Parts: sequence; structure tokens; C-alpha cells
Amino acid sequence: MVHIINSIHSSIQQNINAITRMYPHLSQLKQLPVLYHNQHDPSVVPIISGGGSGHEPAHFGYVGDGMLAAAISGPIFVPPCAEHILETIRFLHQGKGVFVIIKNFDADIKEFSQAIYQARKEGIPVKYIISHDDISVEKSNFQIRHRGVAGTILLHKILGQAVKEGANLDELEKLALSLSTSIATLGVATKSATLPSKQLPIFDLPQGQISYGIGIHGEPGYRMVPFESSELLAVELINKIKMKFKWQEGQEFILLINNLGGTSKLEELVFTDDILQLLDIEGLKLPFVKTGHLITSLDMAGLSVTLCRVSDNSWLKALETPTNAFAW
Repeated sequence: MVHIINSIHSSIQQNINAITRMYPHLSQLKQLPVLYHNQHDPSVVPIISGGGSGHEPAHFGYVGDGMLAAAISGPIFVPPCAEHILETIRFLHQGKGVFVIIKNFDADIKEFSQAIYQARKEGIPVKYIISHDDISVEKSNFQIRHRGVAGTILLHKILGQAVKEGANLDELEKLALSLSTSIATLGVATKSATLPSKQLPIFDLPQGQISYGIGIHGEPGYRMVPFESSELLAVELINKIKMKFKWQEGQEFILLINNLGGTSKLEELVFTDDILQLLDIEGLKLPFVKTGHLITSLDMAGLSVTLCRVSDNSWLKALETPTNAFAW
């Protein structure tokens, strides 16, 4: 498998070089793998997030007005180190504290927790939310994995708009807890991701097979079956998400269809049409629908479905509010 890069080690910096040339409101923090919004209003609480590279356009693509104040990147599928996270918190703190969005992976939690602990020791008020929208299960014990995946983007946008409107740290924490428990995501892959340093896929997925419940770091899913149709993929995912929400006809949901990186736009939209038809049959209202590359997994071919039950109409207003974050 060929990846169009010069080297793994230079790829993050080359991403930063290109992004800062294209989007003047974004700047690099020192020589760190960090991009920040250089027009961020110092009177509002800054929100930061981050994770390993390989998930582009996450997380750099969500830095901007009404979204993240900064994003920190690590190596491919490896979280940023605590030192870089702490440097970012120190830089952004202007007296209002800092809010952090963390995806629910052990390695991410370890690094972000260390940085938050140290920042608090230095007197910086920091609060956080752990995104845990993935409802796929472990094959060994069928426990829900609760990983932070595509639904994390809803936290970026809705919380980002809340701080723009003046929310303080306590208000952000309350909103984040309500929002994060209202989101569920489930994905499927038709081809595993391949690391640039390797010639073989991360997990074995034979030709013509699909894997339900994959992860954004290339983790295999809970069930592998022969592919039959986009419609059957949609049925499996919607039925599983329905079990989570136990929805009633007429309820409002936000819908995201996430392209994991290697799926064509044609396939993405066919699948989106199947999902929309199924949700129409269920009698759900969908006031906000978004599709595209939101959080990817390098070249993994696959799609995920995120649904968020609308508990507050301000969430919809936040999603519709324009931002200069280039990936939104």
C-alpha cells in the first residue's frame, strides 16, 4: 500500500505548514504540533481537544470561531504527549480557565489527565468532558466500548458556540455532560486501514467481507459478515442505535454520516439515502443532517452513523451558526 507522504515524522509539520498558509486565522504554537485560533476572544473560555494524527480533518480542522481555540496532534493513532497539552493550556489561559474535550481511549485519558493535573497544580482552572459515543461491543464479553469517535465533533461545535455566547466553565461542564450522554455512534468497514510504516492492513478483512463496530484507530469490529448491500448495512446500524435510544415516533435527532477515509462520495451518499429512508420509516424528525469526512481512520474504507437526541433547541442553533473552522 502506497501512502503519498515524505516521511511519517514530517507529516504533521507538513500538514501544519499547508493549513496555516491556507487559513490565516490559524497559527502554530511555538514549534509544537499545535494549531490555535489567533483571533480567539480572550474574554471567553478556550476549548481545546486533540488526538493522534491519521484522523484528518480532525482535530486541526475544527479550530476556529465558535469551535475549538486550539487542537493538539500526536503521531499516527497516538495521542499528544502531556507536555504539549500542558503548554497549550498555559498558552490559552487568560483568566477564564480552559475546557478540554478528550476522546475515551486509555492512552488519550492518560496524557490529558497528566496535563490537567499539572495545570490545576499551577492554579489554572480546568474542566473537561470525555467523549464516549461509540456503542460497539467487545467480542470477548459484549461490553459496550464507549470510545470517543465521530460524535465528538458535535461537542466541538455546540460547546464552542456556547462559549462564544458567554458560557463559563461550570456551564460548559453541565452542557457537555448532557450532550455527551445524548450521542451514539456505530461504524462499519469494508477495508482496514494500513499504517504508512506497514505493508499489511491493521486487521484482516477478507475480500467481500465487512466488519461491524470498527474503531477509528483501526480496531476490528464485533462481527464480520459477507457484504450484501448498503441497505442491510444501514439496517444493522440503525437497529443497534435504536436499542440505545429506544426512541419514539416524532422525536428529533441530529444525524451525522462520517466517511472513515477511503469510501467514495457515491457510496457515502447511497448509504446516507438508505439511512434517511429508514429513519423516515421510524418517524423521526431530522432537523440537522451532515455527511462527509469528519473523523477518519487514514485510508480505512467505511462509514459510521451518529445520532444525537435533541434535548435543547440551542444545540440546533449552534450547529447552524457559521464558523471559519475549515472542516465544518
